[in-house]
Amino acid sequence: MNLLDFELPDHLIAQTGTEPRDHSRLMVVSPEGPEHRIFKDLLEYLQPGDVMVFNESRVIPARLYARKASGGTIEVLLLREKEHKVWSAYLKPARKANSTLYFGDGTLTAEVTGTLEDGARLLTFNEDIKPHLHALGTLPLPPYIQNTVAGERYQTVYSRTEGSVAAPTAGLHFTPELLSRIDAMGVERHHLTLHVGAGTFKPISGSIHEHVMHEEQFVIFEETAAAINRARKEGRRVIAVGTTTVRALESAVQNGEVQAGAGETRIFIHPPYTFQVPDLLITNFHLPHSTLLLLVGAFAGEKQIAEAYQTAIAESYRFYSLGDAMLLYGNSDSGSAL
Repeated sequence: MNLLDFELPDHLIAQTGTEPRDHSRLMVVSPEGPEHRIFKDLLEYLQPGDVMVFNESRVIPARLYARKASGGTIEVLLLREKEHKVWSAYLKPARKANSTLYFGDGTLTAEVTGTLEDGARLLTFNEDIKPHLHALGTLPLPPYIQNTVAGERYQTVYSRTEGSVAAPTAGLHFTPELLSRIDAMGVERHHLTLHVGAGTFKPISGSIHEHVMHEEQFVIFEETAAAINRARKEGRRVIAVGTTTVRALESAVQNGEVQAGAGETRIFIHPPYTFQVPDLLITNFHLPHSTLLLLVGAFAGEKQIAEAYQTAIAESYRFYSLGDAMLLYGNSDSGSAL
């Protein structure tokens, strides 16, 4: 199997999440070979003193519908707030600069004021749109999910800070009960924020060396940075929940330590790569031709990931955002360097 290119039967693309959340399947990929478990069995692979890091970003109702002056409908997918009242967005159909869009009863408007390199448009609103999002918008589910999904089912149970346009899906498997059991066994839980952009679904076409990564905003909290750096010095494990957590952590390392603070990242992790922070990674099964597939290949080893995906297809694991999970042990050839 080519790491980037594999055929996935349509029936393995999860259209609904497993209930309860922690009853999804879990493939454990370690040097000893794959194990097939249930997600709540994760507890058996944790140790007192481990530090787990979660992305607490929350998905915003970023898909809206606007009207043109002529009355036609425009689908708007907000991407990120560039500055106060100015957002980047995808428009379908696309609109030229100086076009005006009307939302709701028409009192909220946006002017198309520019075009970005990826085809997105800049929208300048006449007032802050954030207070209107929950009334006017819906959650922007990935294009491969055909079913309606209840809003909270596409949010992690620990999400707090709004800003993502796609869920950090590795966290969708956790329940409050499972988190309580993790706490009880002496595992430290800490959070960071990385607002997931629509570019997470952008496939790689052509050479990976020519692929342009999307930019995402992140915040590493002081307590989180201190806990990780302390654990590394004491030889305790750091477990990243999701590829978004990995991207934030790897972007925040300076002089051998994770730095607290806010930043933006375009980091593109692909083999070969030496990871500086996580020892283990919890993640879902990713799309062909995706940057996330390269990230997990760099983390666990290209051969191991290719074999794991072949096994997952043969064993009818459920793929993508609402699908099953993997617990990956870091490849010893590219392990943590802190």
